Amino acid sequence: MFDALDLQPLWITLQVAFYTTVLLIFLGTPLALWMAKIKGSKKAVFEAMVALPLVLPPTVLGFYLLVTIGPEGPIGELWASMGFAPLTFSMTGLVIGSVLYSLPFAVQPLMNGFEQLGKRPLDVAATLGAGPIDRFFSVILPLTRRHYLVAATLTFAHTVGEFGVILMIGGNIPGVTQVASIAIYDHVEAMEYDQAHFLSAIMLVLSLFVLIIVYGLNRRMELKIKQGGMP
Repeated sequence: MFDALDLQPLWITLQVAFYTTVLLIFLGTPLALWMAKIKGSKKAVFEAMVALPLVLPPTVLGFYLLVTIGPEGPIGELWASMGFAPLTFSMTGLVIGSVLYSLPFAVQPLMNGFEQLGKRPLDVAATLGAGPIDRFFSVILPLTRRHYLVAATLTFAHTVGEFGVILMIGGNIPGVTQVASIAIYDHVEAMEYDQAHFLSAIMLVLSLFVLIIVYGLNRRMELKIKQGGMP
C-alpha cells in the first residue's frame, strides 16, 4: 500500500524546513539585532513588515513571489541572465518562499531576546576589550540561546506545514516540489484516505514532538533562571 514515493514528500518537506531554518537563523540574527536597537515609530513600521506573513494570506504572498521571481519577473529575469535554472518550480524557489513566509517566527523571538538582554552586558564586555564578534559569541549567544532555540524550532515547525506559498511558486511536481501538505491534499482529493492518514499521522507526531522539545527546554531553562543559573 505504501511505497518509496510516499516518503518523498516528507523528505522534500524536511529539506525545505532545514534549509529555511538555517538561513533564517543566519539572516534573522543581524535583522533582529538592528530592530532591537531602533526606537519610535520607525520600529513599529519594521515590526509590522516582518510580521506581515502572519496575517497575509499565503496565496497572496505566493502570487507576488511568483510575479517577482518568475521567468518574466525582475529577479527571475536577472537570475536567468546569469545562466541559472529558473527559481520557480524548484527547491531553491521553495526555500525562498519559505524564508519570507516564516520570517516572523525567527526574527520576533530573537528580537525579544536581544531586547531583554539590554546594553549593559555588552558595554561591560566592551570595556574588557571584547570586539563585536567576540561580544556576540561570548555574551549575546550564550545569554539568548533559549530564544535561538525557540526561533529555530518554531521556524522549522511552521515551514513543515506550509501549503499556499509552496503551491503557488513550486507547484505540485512529485519528487521535486511536492511537499507533504500538498501530497495529503492530493490523496484526499483522490479519496486515497489510507495514504492521507499515513502522511498526516507522521506530520502530527512530528509537530507534537517539536512542541514538546520547545516547551520542555523552555521550562528547564526557566527553572535554571529561578535557581540563579545562567539563562
